[in-house]
Amino acid sequence: MYQSVGRTNVGKSTLLNLLVGEKIAAITNKVQTTRTQIKGIVNRENSQIIFIDTPGIHKPKTKLNENMVELSWDALQNCDVILFLIEADSEEIGRGDTKILEKIKEAHKKCILIINKIDLVQKEKLAQIIDLYKNQYDFSAIIPISAKKAKYKEVVLDEIEKNLNVGPLYYEKEEYTDQTLRQLAEETIREKALILLRDEVPHGIYVQVEKMKLKKTKNNEKIYNIEAVIYCLRESHKGIIIGKNGEMLKKIGTMARKNMEENFGTKVNLKTWVKVKEDWMNNEKFFQKIK
Repeated sequence: MYQSVGRTNVGKSTLLNLLVGEKIAAITNKVQTTRTQIKGIVNRENSQIIFIDTPGIHKPKTKLNENMVELSWDALQNCDVILFLIEADSEEIGRGDTKILEKIKEAHKKCILIINKIDLVQKEKLAQIIDLYKNQYDFSAIIPISAKKAKYKEVVLDEIEKNLNVGPLYYEKEEYTDQTLRQLAEETIREKALILLRDEVPHGIYVQVEKMKLKKTKNNEKIYNIEAVIYCLRESHKGIIIGKNGEMLKKIGTMARKNMEENFGTKVNLKTWVKVKEDWMNNEKFFQKIK
């Protein structure tokens, strides 16, 4: 079992989706997009690789943030190999990466260093960052990549396969994630909301699918009827999410529906509402289900 760990927005979820070959983790250019553990499963000819994508390491300011960071640290103890992601344009080993290195050393695990976003730097700069990190830990391998480019997929998987332990198949070969369709729907809606809302609404949104039923249309086609609520922290945020004449909420729903239809392989009828739940990020009972 492999766990990816790194600071926020270094590309852990992008890498997971690349390796699995399916969209299972939300991706935005915003920090703290991943809030829970997400398992991705890769079945190769002679192996099954299980990845755990965890929230990025950051300084917590709410109960939710504390829970996210705890999930990441706890997962280090339960994995066989760690994938430590850093950015190629790093000038030095910052506080966040130093903290992660300390935890890796405490865990005494095999670790592969993934240097992401190499398309942003020159070769000389890449060589410097490799030199900076290679003396910090006895890494099993150091792999420079761009997680957005498919050509790096097999490079990473081949190196990972070298470090696998002999064991049974934990999942059926057709499975690629432990996420339910309901969870994937929630992640999809939240991702589209974060992308479209940009910096207008902070990360204080939470999506919950209230109903999800598979039915058939008059033409005997399968269709999922999904009803979901987007929770936010303030009335002012609710207005922004809904938008003038409901246009923003309509855009979020349309983008999410199209993405779900591609992923689920069926038609989707999506209805969304927006509700205010003040201080939900500090209400442990409210976000208990994401643990």
